Amino acid sequence: MNIDSILAKAVDGRLSPEEGVALFECRDLHKLGRAAHAVTMRLHPEPYRTYNIDRNVNYTNVCAAVCDFCAFYRKKTDADAYVLPREELYAKIEETIALGGDQILMQGGMHPTLKLEWYEELLSDLRSRFPSVNLHAFSPPEIWHFHKLNKLLLREVLVRLKNAGLGSIPGGGGEILVDRVRAELTTNKAMTDEWLDVMRVWHELGGKSSCTMMFGHVETEAERIEHLTRLRDLQDETGGFTAFICWTMQPGHKMSHFPEAGAFEYLRTQAIARLFLDNVPNIQSSWVTQGAKIGQVALFFGANDMGSLMIEENVVASAGTVHYLTLEEIKRCIREAGWEPRQRNVFYERLPEPLAASQPSPREALPLLS
Repeated sequence: MNIDSILAKAVDGRLSPEEGVALFECRDLHKLGRAAHAVTMRLHPEPYRTYNIDRNVNYTNVCAAVCDFCAFYRKKTDADAYVLPREELYAKIEETIALGGDQILMQGGMHPTLKLEWYEELLSDLRSRFPSVNLHAFSPPEIWHFHKLNKLLLREVLVRLKNAGLGSIPGGGGEILVDRVRAELTTNKAMTDEWLDVMRVWHELGGKSSCTMMFGHVETEAERIEHLTRLRDLQDETGGFTAFICWTMQPGHKMSHFPEAGAFEYLRTQAIARLFLDNVPNIQSSWVTQGAKIGQVALFFGANDMGSLMIEENVVASAGTVHYLTLEEIKRCIREAGWEPRQRNVFYERLPEPLAASQPSPREALPLLS
């Protein structure tokens, strides 16, 4: 297939899975970036790029699943296993609010004994104490685990969580949505259709969520496109995904023998994702795994959002990745790239803030890619 014709088609149309796979044959990073940026500018011609302020609170590190890439999880009997005391959760949320945050990204492991009532009470308590804070909580594998552990219909689980205060669902635990890959990487964790079913039912209930991809391990490039196709198909069906975020696997734990996928592979894959996911409105940069400079460059490879301030992050950090940015550094990255920084919430609604000083047009920054 001719790469130039595929890229031209992608700027205004939909690619087939075969055309998506063909794009991975292209090693011209700038060519992919220019096409992805053209799509971004069509979808987001506004003079700003966004970020949000939230905190990743891991309410427990106890998990019944075993994932080869995860250095965070613990068995219930491990000496350093924990479930956060409620008072510690309150303090974390209060600190987040004081720093201008409006959301808590709350995820844990698949705890083998905590019942659904425990999660309902937790959500109700937090919603009552912090009514202005969105509870962006529980990845699809966690929710699938609630459904199995409690022997309840998935829809009933999600209705009860929603009624208790669940505001939106993060796209974690997706890795690669291909059962061959999931079976090789994990044990006792939601498979592809189960992950998708959680999102489907949540969207049917009127909920919104993000979607993700962690790549650079045992998957093939064709399986990356299979993953993106499954996300795109579900988005056609429900329209419930607000954004897509991808990142490279961080070698560590049992997967230290894998070579680390670097910035080239990250930018190339994100650009192809932007070209392929024609129905997902936002792409989020992953500076948490790539660092500030590549996170900034990602704004020219399909991303229109710099992601979260990430007041706290434990899972990626446990694998040895320790990139941190202050709020001012995130804003500076956006300004230096030629846009105004604007804070948004998880639903990609802009939040009120003073207008930034006039900055060069993002179109003026395009020569950086040539």
